[in-house]
Formats: sequence, structure tokens, C-alpha cells
Amino acid sequence: MAETARTRRSGGGSARRAERTAVRFETARFIERRIGTLDILDEEGLAIIEANAETVLEEIGVRFADNPPALALWREAGADVRGDMVHIPRGLARKLCATAPARFTQHARNPERSVEIGGNSLVFAPVYGPPFVRDLDGGRRYATMEDFRNFVRLGYMSKWLHHSGGTVCEPTDIPVNKRHLDMLEVHMTLSDKPFMGSVTDPARATDSVRMCEILFGERFVADNTVMTSLVNINSPLTFDSVMMGALEVYARANQACIVSPFIVGGAMAPVSVAGTLTQVLAEVLAGVAYAQLVRAGAPVIFGTFVTSIDMNSGAPTFGTPEASKILYGAGQLARRLGLPFRSGGALCGAKLPDAQAGYESANTLNAALLGGVNFMLHACGWLEGGLVASFEKFVLDADQLGTLHSLASGVDLSENGQGMDALREVGPGGHFLGCAHTQANYREAFWRSEVLDYKPFETWAEEGGRDSAALARARVSRMLESYQRPPIDPATEEAIAAFVAARKAEEPDAFA
Repeated sequence: MAETARTRRSGGGSARRAERTAVRFETARFIERRIGTLDILDEEGLAIIEANAETVLEEIGVRFADNPPALALWREAGADVRGDMVHIPRGLARKLCATAPARFTQHARNPERSVEIGGNSLVFAPVYGPPFVRDLDGGRRYATMEDFRNFVRLGYMSKWLHHSGGTVCEPTDIPVNKRHLDMLEVHMTLSDKPFMGSVTDPARATDSVRMCEILFGERFVADNTVMTSLVNINSPLTFDSVMMGALEVYARANQACIVSPFIVGGAMAPVSVAGTLTQVLAEVLAGVAYAQLVRAGAPVIFGTFVTSIDMNSGAPTFGTPEASKILYGAGQLARRLGLPFRSGGALCGAKLPDAQAGYESANTLNAALLGGVNFMLHACGWLEGGLVASFEKFVLDADQLGTLHSLASGVDLSENGQGMDALREVGPGGHFLGCAHTQANYREAFWRSEVLDYKPFETWAEEGGRDSAALARARVSRMLESYQRPPIDPATEEAIAAFVAARKAEEPDAFA
């Protein structure tokens, strides 16, 4: 059935009619950087951190808890396994990592939306994982499935967002053991951008692969990457069986995993930048190497999620200079390994989409751009340290991603970009508003916000004196009102729904 669905999904009269009547809107292609990176470490500093990471792997070791098959693989590869502790000889992890691709394609069901991850690319994906949502009308509340659907709709319609993401919010009105099915079905049917699979249980990762086989076809999934999923390391230096079980499923199926330490500096890693980078590198080396033990050549991403801590309250902090230094250094380490790099996003600790949110988010977004990030998770919607997905901040952040597109494009030095014709036409003392060069280029010359207000004071006041959050609320409403689903072959959609219904019927609901 899966192959039949794949064959039919782009054909059929109903699919063609739906495509002709769909609302048209522009979606930007993923970024190919034309600017350099900010390299914070010199060769000596990189060599010190790499040597220290090898020492950590060999002398301290990493724990693979409750996972005898993983221990057996490591033992066979030449590691010193003592109980559930794996001591990796110098050079072994780096040698294993060499089979991971430096760049790969994640295919979307709409081929125009497929993305390249690695090299000079930059792909934006939305916030991931919050149990709460917030908007100006309903305030802060537990997320529901309808909230999840609305975020996916907004992501689909956001020009600068390349990826639909994964758990954009945690729909708490759906049983824990079944919500992954609903979330994947929403990503597959309400958007045609790439998406992420479930990692909360190996069986749920298997469900994700099987649903992709229905959407894309078994043979296509076997030969191509159609999911990129987040596998967090239980820092410090612990690889739990749940996340590793999901990684094993995806690696065997040739699907991509972000191998990402989850670090709050000072609590789960040393307070120093160099010490944290050493731990990050050691954990990523072990995780990526293990993925290659499962299947050599499996696509993986060098992940880094690091924040500092407020030593007075114990709360995580975002947009700090220390976090940016770690991001810059981790990017250099990833490039030396020849691996795609994930980090960054519009991170903040603010409770509202306010000035604090704006400052901290801008700091992390720009650090991610300059740090050479290839896959940016949490690119829009993150609030309250990741506990909340905000509708208003989602559209504010998604709008600002356009500035990163512009910055990453560098400077146009073509004949048109040089503007010599304009300089000759206007000459001394004139103005450029009416010259031919301006008339030919003004529509695309400057990035323009679709949310922020640049009107004169009098007009702004007459329209209610709205702040950024109010403007964002209005944009959320407009986008959701104009949303239309992308076309999908009805037979494929029915097959996905049947799979979800059958899997849900196999076990009772569980909310814990």
C-alpha cells in the first residue's frame, strides 16, 4: 500500500484541482551563506579542547545505561567496557565519525520545500517541546492539539521558515503514548515542508518511520532522508536507552538525528567556556560514533544546546555572551569534524514577547548566523526558557528570520549591485528616489518587515497605538484565516489516517 500511495500522491484529478485552487504565498529557499563565520578559537585553542575531549572519553568514559546491545557494539569496536561505562580509546570515536556525511538532503513531500543540511546551508525550524502556550487572548495555558495544528499552519505559511519542526508544542489533551501519531499526521497533512519524528520511545520512532513509508513510499524512505529528529544526551556524559533506542531506529532507517548535549552551564557542565566545549565535544563524538556503529553513513548533526545559569535563582539564562562563545567554538569543532551543526534559535527567558525577549532572541539569532549553524531549532516561538510556545512571538520571530536571510546573502557586487549607473545619473546634489536604478530595484532592495510598524506617529495613534505584541496578534489572526491546506493525494491521506487509527486501537490511553 505504501508504494501505491507514493505513486498516486502527485497525481489524480482531485489533487490537481486542489493545487489549482490553493492559496499562493511565497516561501523562501533555505539559506546558502555568502558570508564568513566568527571563529573565536585559534588553532592552539581548538587543539587543547580536542585533546581534552579525547581524555574525557578515554579516562572518564561515557555511560550507556540499560542498553546491553550498545555495550556489545562498543566492545566489538574496540572500546573498554566496564559495566555500563564505555571508555573510548583516543582517536576511535573520531575515526568512526568520519563515515557520517558532511551534508545531506532532507526531502519534503513537496520537492520544492526540500532542504540541504550541512556545508554553507542554514535551515530554520520552529520552537520544539513546550508544554504551555501563550497568546494575548488566552494567556498562558497547557497546549492542546488545536494549538499544535495552528502552529503548524503558521509555520507552513511563514515565508522565512524552511521546516515544519517536530513537537512545536506538547498537546496535553492527547494521551502521551498516542500524541506522536497525531502530531506526525498534522505535519504530513497540514504542511508540505520537512518535519521531525518522535524520539520519546523507540516504538514511536518506528511509528514515525512507518508513517513516512506511507507518505513517501517504502523504497523512497529506504534510499533517502525524510526526517531529522532530536536526540538529546543526558548530560553529563550519559546516553539513556530511550533516546539511544530512537537513534538506533533512525540510524538503521537512514534517517537523520541531531546528537545534542543538553547543557545548563554550571549545573550540567563546568562554568567555564573551555570546560563546557570539552564536554560538548566528548558527548557529540560518542553519540555520532555510536550512530555510525549502528549504520555507517547514517546522517547525523553535531548538536549544541547550551545556556548559562543565574547563580542567584538557579534559573537558566539566554542571550548571554558565554552562550554565544560556546556556540561559536562548537561551530568550529563541528566544521573540523566535517559534520553539519545545530544550535541557536530565538532563545530567551522572558515571560512575554517584550523587550527582554527581543534583546535575548536577537543575540542568539545573530550568534547562530555568525557561528555557522546549519540547522536552527527553536528559530521562532520560544518563550520562558522553552516552557512556552507563544503565538505572537512565533510570528515576530519568523518575520525577523528574514533579516538573517539578507545578512547571509552578503554584498551584491554585480554590475547592478555596484550602482554606478545611479551615481552617474544623479551626480552631485541630487537625490536617488526617482532615478532609473532605484525604480528598477526598490521592490527588492531592502528587507521589509511584515509585522513591525513604520507608520508616522499620527497614523499609528489613529490605529490604536498598537505595540509589537498587538501587531503580532493581528497577523496571527490574518494568517490563520487565510490558511488553506497544501494539496495531498486523498489515498495517501486516508492511508495515514488508517495507520494512526489502527495504532491507537492497539493499546489503552496513557497520560503519564
